[in-house]
Amino acid sequence: MGEIKLHPGWREPLSGEFASPYMAELRAFLVAEKAAGKRIFPAGSEWFRALDLTPLDRVRVVILGQDPYHGPGQAHGLCFSVRPGTRIPPSLVNIYKEMESDLGIAPARHGFLEHWARQGVLLLNSVLTVEHGLAASHQGRGWERFTDAVIRLVNARPDPVVFLLWGSHAQKKAASVDSLDRGGPHLVLKAPHPSPLSAHSGFFGCRHFSKANVFLESRGLPPIDWALPDA
Repeated sequence: MGEIKLHPGWREPLSGEFASPYMAELRAFLVAEKAAGKRIFPAGSEWFRALDLTPLDRVRVVILGQDPYHGPGQAHGLCFSVRPGTRIPPSLVNIYKEMESDLGIAPARHGFLEHWARQGVLLLNSVLTVEHGLAASHQGRGWERFTDAVIRLVNARPDPVVFLLWGSHAQKKAASVDSLDRGGPHLVLKAPHPSPLSAHSGFFGCRHFSKANVFLESRGLPPIDWALPDA
């Protein structure tokens, strides 16, 4: 994987994962795929972008995705986010619609979510790489085990965190989080996935953005500024 660009706050807690046999196997797989001429997204320098932008001790909200966008110029290491100038994907269009309904925030003209990440919103995909044009092509190669470890570290924090779990995949991924109803410190909010296939079955109207901020403020933490500046 070359030089891993990763915030020091994650590097030490995850050192055991990076040194483990499964990660060596994942590294060998990715090297072989590149050697075979396959295009891998995002760029290697951005595989851990979500962790680099959102240090462990600053995580206030977690949003879980599945795997990166597989088209050119889209994925850059944050779930649901695309680079400035890239067409906003349908799921993110629906996220913006719910934000407008919930908070009165007009939809951004771009899909670049780094503003959220820099405030403590961990935008984590379950799988951190994908082959060009082949959705889910790197599932089952080891990334899931790594991102499970990330979730365990966030869950172990004493400070309360909001988990926004959209869709069955995210809900299964974070099933072991110590939520309020289990006597834990964290708020877990669940809704259908914001994709056009499921948004109308309960994602619209979930009001997760305002609920997250009400919870954070009730715990003496600053709310998230969900409004995105021009990119």
